[in-house]
Amino acid sequence: MKTLWTPWRMEHVLGKAGTVSGCIFEPPGDAAQDGETLLLFRDPRVVVLLNRFPYANGHLLVAPSRHLAELSDLSPGEQAALMEMISRCCTILRRVLQPQGLNVGLNLGKVAGAGISDHLHFHIVPRWEGDHNFMTVCADIRTIPQHIVATFALLAPHFST
Repeated sequence: MKTLWTPWRMEHVLGKAGTVSGCIFEPPGDAAQDGETLLLFRDPRVVVLLNRFPYANGHLLVAPSRHLAELSDLSPGEQAALMEMISRCCTILRRVLQPQGLNVGLNLGKVAGAGISDHLHFHIVPRWEGDHNFMTVCADIRTIPQHIVATFALLAPHFST
């Protein structure tokens, strides 16, 4: 039997992960990228973060820069910018990580599954045949084949152009 190690997730699994002051979709400063906050892209309308507690390797979060909870609160320009960035993210993930598919979704409201319900955000999750197995079902643990810092380093250059 092979042993699968994902020790960096243990704090999250046990509910001991540190809390972030403020909203994760509004990282401090004005840098377009930041490895510490896993910020891959920021402009006046959109932010893209690598999910710190991913469902799969390369799990991205795409959000409006403004703190909004509802789609109906977005301006037409923000709606267009979000969809353009979601499309760009899908292109980058397909080119860099070569997944066999992608899940793209949005949960509005806590009961709908939004972990952060007051700042709407889309999830883009790369998928591969057999990428999840019994571990998630039996132990509520996911195995991610690449360290998040390495994934950030692979993706970051594609968001700076």
